[in-house]
Amino acid sequence: MNKQNKFLEYAKAIITALILALIIRTYVVQAFKIPSGSMLQTLLIGDHILVNKFIYGTKIPFSDNRILIFTKPKRGDIIVFKYPEDPSRDFIKRVIATEGDIIEGRNKVIYVNGEPIQEPYVQHTDNSSQAGRIEPRDNFGPYLVPKDKLFVMGDNRDQSYDSRYWGYVDMKEVKGKAFIIYWSWDNIKKMPRIGRIGKLIH
Repeated sequence: MNKQNKFLEYAKAIITALILALIIRTYVVQAFKIPSGSMLQTLLIGDHILVNKFIYGTKIPFSDNRILIFTKPKRGDIIVFKYPEDPSRDFIKRVIATEGDIIEGRNKVIYVNGEPIQEPYVQHTDNSSQAGRIEPRDNFGPYLVPKDKLFVMGDNRDQSYDSRYWGYVDMKEVKGKAFIIYWSWDNIKKMPRIGRIGKLIH
C-alpha cells in the first residue's frame, strides 16, 4: 500500500469514527456534567453522567416529532432538558408530575392528585416554611399539568430553581433520561469519588 492509499484509509477511518460518534451523541447517549447542587444528594457537583437519548423516542431531524418511543417520562425519572428560560442551557431535574396530574405543595410536602407522595430522595436544608403568595418554594398550587408538559423539581428541594418558579417543561425539549454516573470529581478535595463511578441513577 503506497502512502497516498494509506492516507486515504486513515482519513476514511477517522471520518467514519466521527460520523458514528455524532450519531451516538445525537440519538443514543450523551454525556453531561453536573454543575450545581440542585440535585443533592442524588447527584453531586462534579458527577459526570450518561443520558439515554432514545428511551423517550428519537427526534426526527429538523422536526419536533419523535419516532420509536419506548416510554414517556414518568414520575421519578431524572431528565435532562432545555431550560425553558434559556434553551441554550441544559437543566437536570426529577419529574414530579406529568400531563393530567394535579400538583400542589403544602408546607414542603408534595401532593399529586390529592395524595402526598413518598420522596426518600429529597433533601431539605431549611426547616422554616415560607408562604406561597410571593415565594412558591414550600407552598404552591394546586396546578393542573397541561398536555405534553412535565412538572419537575430538584432533589435538593430548598435550593432548586425549578417548575415552582418558571413553569413546565415541554416534552419536545426533553433530551433524555439520566441513567449512570461514569465519572465523579471532587473539586474541593481534588480527587475522584471512586465509589460513585458506575452508580446507577434513581
